[in-house]
Amino acid sequence: MRRLFVNILATLAVSLVAVAVHAQPSLKMMIPANPGGGWDQTGRNLATAMQSAKLVSSVQFDNKGGAGGTIGLAQFINSAKGDPNAIMIGGMVMVGAIYLENSPVNLSMVTPLARLTGEYEIIVVPANSPHKTMADLVKAFKANPGGVSWGGGSAGGTDHILVGLIAKATGVDPGKINYVPYKGGGEAIAAIVGGHVTAGVSGIGEFAEQIKGGRMRALAVSSSSRVEGFHTLKEQGIDVELANWRGVFGAPGITTAQRDGLIKIIRATTETASWKTTCEKLGWMPIFLSGDDFKKFIDEDTKRIAGIIDSLGIKGK
Repeated sequence: MRRLFVNILATLAVSLVAVAVHAQPSLKMMIPANPGGGWDQTGRNLATAMQSAKLVSSVQFDNKGGAGGTIGLAQFINSAKGDPNAIMIGGMVMVGAIYLENSPVNLSMVTPLARLTGEYEIIVVPANSPHKTMADLVKAFKANPGGVSWGGGSAGGTDHILVGLIAKATGVDPGKINYVPYKGGGEAIAAIVGGHVTAGVSGIGEFAEQIKGGRMRALAVSSSSRVEGFHTLKEQGIDVELANWRGVFGAPGITTAQRDGLIKIIRATTETASWKTTCEKLGWMPIFLSGDDFKKFIDEDTKRIAGIIDSLGIKGK
């Protein structure tokens, strides 16, 4: 009888361990960009916070850059269907790229989980650039639009849109923009610091270390008020304001219960000290929105961005 009781206890212990393991899933995260950029920063910092809080047991990363994230999106759609432990990082950049390139895949093919952050853009030049101010850069841009090259993320993304809005606000034909897209933040940083482009555009967090280290000079931010002392475009006579958003998506074909389970993990992650510290350090604004509300936001933002791209005349450029 005692042996039977011991066996029952052992079986129960194994069952409890199995339940605990099940409660901490191992996630597979698609980051549809090369290492070093905003999506990569978002995904890896999110995973670190998840694991620190023991909300997941592990996170496996897959970086697949190119075409504004649509290459990674296509792979995610094709390989992760019905997988409740597969997630993908994405955001406004992908929305623009999908429209600009007439992509055969789009965000209606995946499961919106949560919008995480908003981030303002920053315009920088190499530390040895002759352009000391935004006024200097705009003067050169107006004199010879094609002679000023702008390095940033994917064509049609937030960075490209911001350059288009700056062109429009300063009387330059957006169709004459010399925009150089990069697949990841690491490539863009190397090009800007190396002087291969005139100026660079990205989220503040992506260039923060380069600015602090004196390798880049910040000229303006796309916010309504100064961020970390950087002058806004508006206070320099350029009536432009723009913020980028990033979020998390689940695989196609998962159940509502599976979706809600992932949202619960993500929501709990955003409430950790680790995640809050990351957001503060990188200048990310918490703008959490989940499930059906996030889906509605994406539908509205898709229309908004399509309108901006159409107004700038950069589709097909």
